[in-house]
Amino acid sequence: MEWIITSLQWYFALLFLGLIFVPMTGKLFSKLFLDRGYAFSKILSLLFLSYTTYFLGTLKLFKFSQVNLIVFTLIFLVGNILIYQRGKEKKDDEKTRSIVFSIISELLFLSSFFFWIIIRGQEPSIRGLEKFMDFGFMNSILRSDYFPPLDMWLSADPTKTNGYFINYYYFGHLTGSLLMKLTGIKSSLGYNLLLATIFALGVTQTFSLVGAIIYNLSKNITDSVKKNLMTKVIFFGLLGAFIVNLGGNLHTIYTFTTGYPNESPIPFWKILSSYNPGKYWYPNATRFIPFTIHEFPSYSWVVADLHGHVFDIPFVLLTLAFLFIFFIKMKDSNEHNYGQNQKFNSNYQNDKSKIKYSQIPISIYFHKFQFISVVFLGFLTAVHYMTNAFDGPIYLLLSSIILFLLFRFSWNFIFYLLVLILSFVFFSLPFSLHFQPFVSGIGVNCSPQALINFKKIGPFIFEKGNCQTSPFWMMFLLWGFFWINFILFLGIKFFDRFSRYKLPSPKLHLSASIDHFIFVLFAFGTFLVVIPEFFYIKDIYPAHFRANTMFKLGYQAFMMMGIASAVTFFYIKLQTRIKAIIFGVLFVFFFFFVGLYPFFSIPSYYGNLKKPVVLDGSLWIESTFPEDKDLIDYINDRIVGQPTILEAQGDSYTDFERISAYTGVPTIAGWWVHEWLWRGSADVVGSRIPEIATIYESDDMELTRNLLKKYKVSYVVVSNLEREKYKKLNEKKFNSLGRLIFRSKNKFGALYQVNP
Repeated sequence: MEWIITSLQWYFALLFLGLIFVPMTGKLFSKLFLDRGYAFSKILSLLFLSYTTYFLGTLKLFKFSQVNLIVFTLIFLVGNILIYQRGKEKKDDEKTRSIVFSIISELLFLSSFFFWIIIRGQEPSIRGLEKFMDFGFMNSILRSDYFPPLDMWLSADPTKTNGYFINYYYFGHLTGSLLMKLTGIKSSLGYNLLLATIFALGVTQTFSLVGAIIYNLSKNITDSVKKNLMTKVIFFGLLGAFIVNLGGNLHTIYTFTTGYPNESPIPFWKILSSYNPGKYWYPNATRFIPFTIHEFPSYSWVVADLHGHVFDIPFVLLTLAFLFIFFIKMKDSNEHNYGQNQKFNSNYQNDKSKIKYSQIPISIYFHKFQFISVVFLGFLTAVHYMTNAFDGPIYLLLSSIILFLLFRFSWNFIFYLLVLILSFVFFSLPFSLHFQPFVSGIGVNCSPQALINFKKIGPFIFEKGNCQTSPFWMMFLLWGFFWINFILFLGIKFFDRFSRYKLPSPKLHLSASIDHFIFVLFAFGTFLVVIPEFFYIKDIYPAHFRANTMFKLGYQAFMMMGIASAVTFFYIKLQTRIKAIIFGVLFVFFFFFVGLYPFFSIPSYYGNLKKPVVLDGSLWIESTFPEDKDLIDYINDRIVGQPTILEAQGDSYTDFERISAYTGVPTIAGWWVHEWLWRGSADVVGSRIPEIATIYESDDMELTRNLLKKYKVSYVVVSNLEREKYKKLNEKKFNSLGRLIFRSKNKFGALYQVNP
């Protein structure tokens, strides 16, 4: 039962933070959301608290400590109390309904949180794939007084005597570390609590956003359609939450085939059979098109890597929700301003000399709500960039499109576009000043021979042999559910507009503004999916040159079109009987395959869910490398700060670098391919590898001593992995170069402190 107590401790801390930010959330979300945005209060609290801590920590003004976090929390509490006092509203039916819906949102969060804790608790190990990387980042942040934090896999050297900063987008990891620091819960427990938290946030935020869209769509509908409105809002909200967070793609049609070799997909119609679940392997849905990656949230929850794209999910949903609010509020009110601007533009063109600057309508340049909203959008895009770099440009572009749709070609558009970009640049400065992007340009897929001769023109790269295209049938299996819904949506709008017969409800008028917003989600999502067919972001991977591009763009497209698809089903339910049946059957047929995915992925990874729940992700070490568990516990308990520690270096995705990952203490060199990607050169780690071997194996005491000083090594680990890696390991010399300060219970692990 200890896991329940720890989980509740974590949950109540989140609940408290969320309640503190309810006034600010209500101010941002207003009455467009049934819960006044309550479902977003927790992520807003984490966002503002983390950014404040990060900004002040980067300026070296305040340490990253529990005491300071409590102080910042109290300051935000006072600020929200002032917002509440200024914005008191009389109690009415609408406010009562928002309280009821907020309680529903909170119950959904709590149930989702414990639902994923129970699942993750079946196999909580922080091991495999890239968990060492994510865990190492958070442990390094936890050891940091100020920011940016040190890279745990690249220690100091003569050129960087204070060590190397993490050259990766780690703001999401900072938010996770902040919760661990604030609650005092150790990181090996916090890792799995974080995963459940992000899942629960994803579920409740999607639920709230889709529910808000349905609620606002229903305002102009006749009483017969409004009947049981709350039930409909909850149903479609849950549908959206399922599609975005648990849904897969149409790849599950392979459960009705004889299966195929993982690396060689065969068209499903060539191997159709009866239901054959034993032949289905769930990761293939994310590695279907050769040499590419096309993941989605459901897969991320299962494999449990806390990457930037996972941390960014709640921020993404927050941005989409705020864009919805901004778009809906401005769409109608802007008509007056737009007419005013057009009149001014016309007069200006007719006689520029007669118009003075003071005569320019102030609405062209400034409107309080618009200005603050655009600055906030700039802030959110900066957060995306710091959390998952690809997402920054994605949501900068989406926000720009929304601005264009609102203001069209006008002074307002130019002004607010500049505000958006400048806000993005300003708020991302604490991160971008210390971050070196590890992309070298924009590659052109299947470049014409004439351009290959140029090799590079501006940011565009033309590489010989880099030509991969996706067969349409493969693209359809990945994105077909959304595209079918896009077509259904367009068909519904077409019939609603051009139908010559009356609808059953003559007063049925769906909001044109919401129609436009849903169209943007579908169209922009499709645009993101298509981009990798023509362009890719150049990184270090040769055969998989467009994999990351497809992965990062497709991930966002999945969430956008998932939300739009849930709303489309609501549109379907509003149609005449025949159309509702035809369109509904199409939706349900394709949804069946999408909804099937978690029933394979979760049992495949976590089994039958009958094991006792365990939260501690470090227990696997106790059974696999017990000597290392003792060393890790000793370092975490006894060694403060981030002195350099030496351990065996190994390849990416292996168990090497387990000490640095589990403690946040830098080692000389970590996972080679990862550092190669982050630093842009294989030599960064490659040149250190033989020197690490020399330190462990050489009999030359002077050479060993010089290398230890070169990398400012304070501690040396000698354990079974070191003995396995370095066959000629000379352990005795470390008693001469330092002293033994700890030995594991089984005597196989030792930690030596190096003489200064």
